[in-house]
Amino acid sequence: MASIRLLSSLIFFLTFSSVLAINGANTTLKTAPRRAMRVSSALAIAQYMSSHNAVRAKHNLPPLSWSTSLTNYARWYASQRRGDCALIHSTSNYGENIFWGQGKRWTPKDAVAAWAAEEAYFDYNSNTCMAGKDCTHYTQLVWRTTQKVGCAQIVCNSGDTFITCEYSPHGNVIGERPY
Repeated sequence: MASIRLLSSLIFFLTFSSVLAINGANTTLKTAPRRAMRVSSALAIAQYMSSHNAVRAKHNLPPLSWSTSLTNYARWYASQRRGDCALIHSTSNYGENIFWGQGKRWTPKDAVAAWAAEEAYFDYNSNTCMAGKDCTHYTQLVWRTTQKVGCAQIVCNSGDTFITCEYSPHGNVIGERPY
C-alpha cells in the first residue's frame, strides 16, 4: 500500500512538473512548492537549450550557453506583452526571436522549431530570404558569433502563448552571413 502511495505521489509530481514546463519558465504558481518551480525552470531551460543547439549543430556551429541576465530581460519583456500578446519586438540591443501560439499548450521546443523551419526560406548563396518570406528568426538562431541565449514564456490575458528568446551578441548584421 505504501509503495502505491509513493508511486502515485511520484506520478503526480512528474505530471505537475510537466504541466509547469509546458506553461513555461515564467509561470508563477503561488501554491506550488519551490522545488517544483525549480524543476519546471530546469526542464524549460533544457528544452530551449537542446532545441537551439540541435539546430546549430546541423551547421557545425558552437553551442549556445544559457544567460540569466538575458532570461531576466526576456521575462521582463514577455510581461510587457501579457495584455496584448502582440508580435512586437523590444527595443533592446540583443538579438530577439518572438513566438505567438493560440492557446497555452506551446512548449519551448515548438517555438524553436517554428524559427528553425524558416531555414526553407533562406538562400545562403544570396544571403537573403525568399521574396515575401521571413527567415530572420532562423538566421538569428544560427548566427555563428552569438554565444548566449535567455528565454521566457507567458500565457497572455487572452489565454494564448508568447515566447521570446534574447541573444548575445545579436545576429542579423546587414551584409554578413550567419555562418
